[in-house]
Amino acid sequence: METLKRKFPFLLLLLIIPALGFIYTVLNENPRRATSISTALDQHIPFIPVFIIPYIIWYAYVLGYLIYFCFKDTKVYIKSLITITIGECICFIIFFYFQTTVNRPEISPEVPFYHLVNFIYENDRPFNCFPSIHVLTTYVIMLASLHIKNKHPLHSILIQGMGSLIILSTLFVKQHVIWDMVGSMFLVSYIYGIIFELVNIRIAQKAKTVEK
Repeated sequence: METLKRKFPFLLLLLIIPALGFIYTVLNENPRRATSISTALDQHIPFIPVFIIPYIIWYAYVLGYLIYFCFKDTKVYIKSLITITIGECICFIIFFYFQTTVNRPEISPEVPFYHLVNFIYENDRPFNCFPSIHVLTTYVIMLASLHIKNKHPLHSILIQGMGSLIILSTLFVKQHVIWDMVGSMFLVSYIYGIIFELVNIRIAQKAKTVEK
């Protein structure tokens, strides 16, 4: 209980997540001229309905592991949240000025997991694709987990394994194309690297001050 009291102010920072979600929804409901950046390779990627499961698990995956990071290492948690916030804000700017779209397959009730796929298709319009928010946030969790010490081996396997499935699911349920995935991973690597570099510099400066 004492730990929860200490961490509660930091957990309140998670309120930024629904705020970012609201901005995404506004942009998604206001489509402009959209461009397809699908490649020839994307045309050969099959539609695999079962991947809708990891695609939906993403919601719990990101929130759950951010909370986990908060209790395991608050600094990593804050860095992750900052990366997600900056990354999504950059995505929103791109969505506004360069909106892309994805061609979805026609599905019928006979398709496995039809109701889940149809739910996503009906509630998330095929816009705001590049870069992928799904991939961006998932990749942040995967990178951040590498800096969490003394975590259970199961978490190491689950974070990387489920994260990989979530990223692949964006392609296999035809919510995104390859460039959406690549763009997000590049963006996260760049932002996350900068944040850690700045934090490390600040820590080093403090250490020198203490030594003096």
